[in-house]
Amino acid sequence: MRAVLQRVSSASVVVDGAVVGAIDAPGLLVYLGVTHDDEAAEVAWMARKIRDLRILDDERSVGETGAPVLVVSQFTLYGDARKGRRPTWIAAAPGPVSEPLYDAVCATLSAAGTHVERGVFGADMEVRSVNDGPFTVLLDSP
Repeated sequence: MRAVLQRVSSASVVVDGAVVGAIDAPGLLVYLGVTHDDEAAEVAWMARKIRDLRILDDERSVGETGAPVLVVSQFTLYGDARKGRRPTWIAAAPGPVSEPLYDAVCATLSAAGTHVERGVFGADMEVRSVNDGPFTVLLDSP
């Protein structure tokens, strides 16, 4: 499982002209990608990292501050563009595999008390954000 975490002042996702998820306070925008062999262990690890990583102001975490998180599925995080001019998406898990794991990460964060907003899985989304820093971290599950 792979995630890009961006510390943001605000962020939103728009689908077909309507806002479907938004955070209007300092928090994290998380782009989440799933690969073929991901399962429950990666879900638990990723949710814990997103919640506990001390990357907000004053080296505090989402769990410590109660900051909101906007999670957007993004299969392109597993794109491989090392050869040729077109990336391949072969390392990205297909929707039937990745959607339940995306949902599980969001549910695990919510169950831990995190305010979670979401994009729409598989939709053509317009993501708007104000990056705070800028501050961006890449996470790969073990």
